[in-house]
Amino acid sequence: MNNDKFINAKQIAQELDISDSYGYKIIRQLNAELRRKGYITLAGRVSRPYFYKRFYDEKKEDK
Repeated sequence: MNNDKFINAKQIAQELDISDSYGYKIIRQLNAELRRKGYITLAGRVSRPYFYKRFYDEKKEDK
């Protein structure tokens, strides 16, 4: 199984320089968003692309 598809709380904590417990909180929030959109989620893990989209995707503002 390829683990690159998902990111866990410890990896999020390292990426964002936060505590592991806050990493779990972020995963719960992102998984709740995905469930509202109709996706199936896994406890303690979130889609790596979705994580990066929500944290690093810069949206262009209309001028």
